[in-house]
Amino acid sequence: MKLIPLPAFQDNYLWLLHDGQRALVVDPGDAGPVQAHLAEHGLQLTAILVTHHHPDHVGGVDTLRDATGAAVFGPARERIPQPYAHLNEGDEVDVLGLRFHVFDVPGHTAGHIAYYCSSVEGAPLLFCGDTLFSGGCGRLFEGTPPQMLASLDKLAALPGNTRVCCTHEYTLGNLKFATAVEPGNTQLIHYRQQCEERRSRGEPTLPSTIALENSINPFLRTRQPAVAQAARAHDPAADPADPVAVFAALRQWKNEFR
Repeated sequence: MKLIPLPAFQDNYLWLLHDGQRALVVDPGDAGPVQAHLAEHGLQLTAILVTHHHPDHVGGVDTLRDATGAAVFGPARERIPQPYAHLNEGDEVDVLGLRFHVFDVPGHTAGHIAYYCSSVEGAPLLFCGDTLFSGGCGRLFEGTPPQMLASLDKLAALPGNTRVCCTHEYTLGNLKFATAVEPGNTQLIHYRQQCEERRSRGEPTLPSTIALENSINPFLRTRQPAVAQAARAHDPAADPADPVAVFAALRQWKNEFR
């Protein structure tokens, strides 16, 4: 299996997974890069996995479905280009000989889902859309802090070697904020240096891993004393003993951070 992050728009990644013949693509906001890669490598697109309804994640669905006949899968509680298979927590998707488990992860949008496979070439794989980013998380456009924290906790509990396929190259900006929250986190400092070097070479910072995110991502570390105290220092009304309050303070801080 080969896992390819196809760049699109300014900072999106359209994740393509293939076995040399058949392929699936995740959140194809733009059909063009997908069609070009399929043609160049002689691949047949068999499945399209959608995590949520935003245009930069679904804009190419109709074109790709019409051109390839690929089956489309997406969240049951969001408006995705029809026809598609409606998915909820606990459902499974079998594609390319792999079984993906579906998680409900509301917060960024009300019906956002994620796809998790326990073994792809020996390691788990997570397609998390805009719920979890490396060093950050999605904005709360439709959900609430309790919802998003519960969604992130669900993903944070996955095996540490799970590869995290986020859909935006937001890593450097996120790590700048994470460093403001936890300036003494040595793992974070080292990872930020690594990512800066990768981007200077034009390389993606992704995929990340769950273990790495648990060690450097402030939105997965709301119960860590240093993170809770930083949130309270920024917002004195935030109760450091309440992870939801800490998360809400962090998210608002990040919204305003430059």
